[in-house]
Amino acid sequence: MSRLFHNDELNTLKSGLNSWKFDGDNKAMSRGLKFNNFSEAMGFMMQIAITADAIKHHPEWSNVYSSVWIKLTTHDAGGITELDENLAKTIDKIALKLGADSI
Repeated sequence: MSRLFHNDELNTLKSGLNSWKFDGDNKAMSRGLKFNNFSEAMGFMMQIAITADAIKHHPEWSNVYSSVWIKLTTHDAGGITELDENLAKTIDKIALKLGADSI
């Protein structure tokens, strides 16, 4: 099981991942992305799915046409851990490569 981040770690994470929104209780982080079309949104989700499966850490997410909403939390730890940080950084990298806009 991954270790839950403490307040100092969360503050550092927040400053490094400013495109993500953190829940009031700092137990989850979320982000919305807009792609040019449905195919790009689905392609993005497939790339993330492959990474998520490899690290055995899966996002909560939804998709409507060209928009994707993502929520990250580590359920068995009860909040945000290094798994969420790593997956968020991968999501940001792929979203940037694909030219997604934040929503």
